[in-house]
This record gives sequence, structure tokens and C-alpha cells, in this order.
Amino acid sequence: MYNTNDKKAFLKERLSKKRFNHSVNVAQECEFLAKLYGEDTEKAYFAGLLHDICKEEENEVQLRLVEESGLSVLDEERESRPLWHAIAGAYYIKNEFGIKDIDIINAVRFHTIGRAGMSRLEEIVYLADLVSADRDYKDVDKMRKLAHTNIDEAMLEGLKFSIESVLKKGGYIPRYTFEGYNFYTRLTRGK
Repeated sequence: MYNTNDKKAFLKERLSKKRFNHSVNVAQECEFLAKLYGEDTEKAYFAGLLHDICKEEENEVQLRLVEESGLSVLDEERESRPLWHAIAGAYYIKNEFGIKDIDIINAVRFHTIGRAGMSRLEEIVYLADLVSADRDYKDVDKMRKLAHTNIDEAMLEGLKFSIESVLKKGGYIPRYTFEGYNFYTRLTRGK
């Protein structure tokens, strides 16, 4: 059902070697997490593979896709160039590949900022991007262990990590991210 071989070939031509390897690593982590949490492994691999499809597009192309997307885009996202690729990618896979599965579209759309009430697939892609084999930030092993044992707590930690990173850089934090943080805080406190 998911034509991953064609998409892999497409991405290999489109992305730098480093970004292509990252995309494959994220896809593999998505597959692992999907198996762990009882989700469709093929669908998860496919979504993970495509998550950064527009990451290396020119700024003008990304912004045009964001504006054309018809998706609910926040001002903070429009003003944060590093966030454009997720919105552009969601629109691209819908428009160019004819992907109609809203779960896959949203998994690509929200893989950078998160949000409240994410589907399990969205959570898997978000976390796989954070803990894929090529990631080597300070506490990545701790984050991987958490992603492999408690997805709700991993989401909360991932959103905290994201917020802290943006604060250090002086960037904008979209409302979706704060809402996601509050959502997962409530979810984990209720346990």
C-alpha cells in the first residue's frame, strides 16, 4: 500500500546524503516505535521517511508551499523559517503524491512543533525525529529510553526540550507547542 521504494529513490535524488540518511533513520525508528505501541509499522515507516521531504527546498519554495497549503498556520510559524518545511512537506505529499490519509499528513505537519491531542502516529514521527540513530545531543540516550518505555512522558519531555531549545535561540514558540506541553502535562499527571 505504501510505496516506500519509489519514495526512497525520490528522496535520494532530492535530499543531501546527510538528510536522506536522517530520513531513513527516522523511518526505521518510526517502524520500531509503531511495533512497540501497536500501530501500523508500514504506515509509520512511510510517514517517517517523508517527514523532511521539503527540508532542503529553497526558502521561497517553502514559503510559497506554506502559503498555498490551506493549513491552519500560526504567525509564529510564518515568522520561523525552520518550521516551514513541516507545513510545506505536509502540503507537498498531499498535493504531489496524492496522499489523503490525514494521519500521515498531520504527522509530517506537526513533527517539529507537536500539538495537543496528537494521534499515535503523529507522536511516533515526532519522537522518532528526536531520537533517531543519527541524533547525538547531550541527553539523547535518556530520551530514547523514555520513548521506548512511556510515549506520553516522552512526548512531554520532547516538548520541554523543544521549548527550551527555542528559548535559548530566542525564537518564536507556536501556540500549538504550548498547548501540546499542557496536554501532555495533564496526561502524565493523571497517571
